[in-house]
Amino acid sequence: MKRAWVYILQCSDGSYYVGCSTNLAQRMEQHEQGTFSGYTAKRRPVVLKWSGETNDINSAIAAERQIKDWSRAKKEALIRGDWEALHELSLSKEVKTRRTKNKRDKG
Repeated sequence: MKRAWVYILQCSDGSYYVGCSTNLAQRMEQHEQGTFSGYTAKRRPVVLKWSGETNDINSAIAAERQIKDWSRAKKEALIRGDWEALHELSLSKEVKTRRTKNKRDKG
């Protein structure tokens, strides 16, 4: 199968765009030129902040959908490669509440 990439762009307005492609260089050029009307065409220039390679386009599409649903803070942790923060941001509210309560009870 053909390799594919999932990527995060930062737009000129500071927002993030998440996408995927089997040809990252070509797709970046398309974003930069505004080839397709859409989100990034109105927010150029764009800067590639993060990309990850996958084994195939289906994996890239699945990763894109997952990352699109993430909070801005979680996307920024991924961009920084801050795996500890990414893990903490991924915990459910219930787990975070339980951890906070346990720390208070012990302290």
